[in-house]
Amino acid sequence: MSEYSAGRSGFTPAYLDRVGSSFTDFLAVAAPDLLPGRRPVPQIPVGNVTPHGTTIVSVTYDGGVLMGGDRRATMGNLISSRDIEKVYPADAWSVIGIAGAAGIAIEMVRLYQVELEHYEKIEGLTLSLDGKANRLAQMIRGNLGAALQGLAVVPLFAGFDLDAAPGAAPGRIFSYDVTGGNYEERGYSAVGSGSLFARNSLKKTWRPDLDGDAATRSLVEALYDAADDDSATGGPDPVRRLYPIVYRVDAEGAVRLGDDEIAAVATGIIDERSAADGQG
Repeated sequence: MSEYSAGRSGFTPAYLDRVGSSFTDFLAVAAPDLLPGRRPVPQIPVGNVTPHGTTIVSVTYDGGVLMGGDRRATMGNLISSRDIEKVYPADAWSVIGIAGAAGIAIEMVRLYQVELEHYEKIEGLTLSLDGKANRLAQMIRGNLGAALQGLAVVPLFAGFDLDAAPGAAPGRIFSYDVTGGNYEERGYSAVGSGSLFARNSLKKTWRPDLDGDAATRSLVEALYDAADDDSATGGPDPVRRLYPIVYRVDAEGAVRLGDDEIAAVATGIIDERSAADGQG
């Protein structure tokens, strides 16, 4: 296509050249100002004046992986939102949970979703699970400047490995640090302000041979325990009908579990704890 016709169509050369299978790389050429990491970094810490998402938990089970998050976002000592969504499908076979600066995190998730979809359209196949984890690490690394000013984003990533060897667990979990460090976790993991308490809970309830229902119970109980000790983590709220958002990823793909199902699990935990306190 000639420069004249390209100009008449309204497209810049970046739109006409095949940069590669990475949408982020394409955006860096076509419109770099749209990338979160390319924007001006505040010169003072601003973490306390922006909403932050808190606790995300992920567990593997016999057949896949689960990820869940509470519904609370905080801004300093204030509750900025009681019903924020922190867990999203990354694509048909993986999920991502966000902890940190909520606005940047949600924008990063949306860009990451487009990144994976763009790769599929360009290459005609799905990126491997390791490749997905590495692409996310690159995006987190690009936000390092903002992270140093209190706008950190530290997600949790999990998915079903379509290329898993026979006999190997297909559900896998990846955690990150603010520099983009990528670490595969074994069995379970948690990020956010309540992660310490959630991990301690999972140490007692998680086992490698759990089925899907038992693993869901273990995950929801971990979030319940985190909310019991961490003020930034929201517990089940029967009055507002707010319960953790939980996704299951197995051979059928990523599916969000129904609110009624999670409410039943949370109610069961609350009833058991109430009965135990009554016996004390």
